[in-house]
Amino acid sequence: MTRTALLVVIAGLAVVAMVAAYMVYQDRQSGISIQIDGHGVSIDGH
Repeated sequence: MTRTALLVVIAGLAVVAMVAAYMVYQDRQSGISIQIDGHGVSIDGH
């Protein structure tokens, strides 16, 4: 495997790791949903 191909593989793995970390971060941020409408107040905890 050439050096360039190895760098491309490492860069691809880094991008996959960053996307996975962002998805976990977003999942943890959406812990509580509060809605106020005509039926009252709804609190949904995830």
